[in-house]
Amino acid sequence: MAARTVMALACMVVMLGLSKAAVYKVGDSAGWTTITNVDYKLWASTKTFHIGDTVLFEYNPKFHNVMRVTHAMYRSCNNSNPISTFTTGNDSVTLTNHGHHFFFCGVPGHCMAGQKLDLNVIHPISTPLSDPPISSSSSPPSTTTIPAAGVPGPSPSHSASLPSAAAAVVYLLVSLIFANFAS
Repeated sequence: MAARTVMALACMVVMLGLSKAAVYKVGDSAGWTTITNVDYKLWASTKTFHIGDTVLFEYNPKFHNVMRVTHAMYRSCNNSNPISTFTTGNDSVTLTNHGHHFFFCGVPGHCMAGQKLDLNVIHPISTPLSDPPISSSSSPPSTTTIPAAGVPGPSPSHSASLPSAAAAVVYLLVSLIFANFAS
């Protein structure tokens, strides 16, 4: 009976962790365009991107595309050798690693007009299972965002990688395991 309880709790933890992935439509209702002068830098700064999240680029493929590029290419709007190119008008990109991910429209003039996007995927932060050690400092703990090598990044985010409910389930799971070993 205890083994079934432990397995059920383990499944709940996995499901809670997987359900965190979000889908972000780039540019919200405007989409990926140059017509409405979307500030993609501002748009990205209002989001917190995690590994497993998906960004959706919606656009008219007759007038736009999406190129994933290096930081140097992004800065200079150089579309000569992209990492990848998307052309369907409904492109989903799943973020699989932390750091910066750079995109722009490869149509001449569009990147220079601001149709470019720098997404910073934060490094997961572990959630403690017990109370953290007491510090004599009154300032809050800081969290460091780890960007890709040599790439400047925005200010660090202070969000936890697991919701508090998942942390409680993990704590309960560990308690049950130790209770089973003790008896």
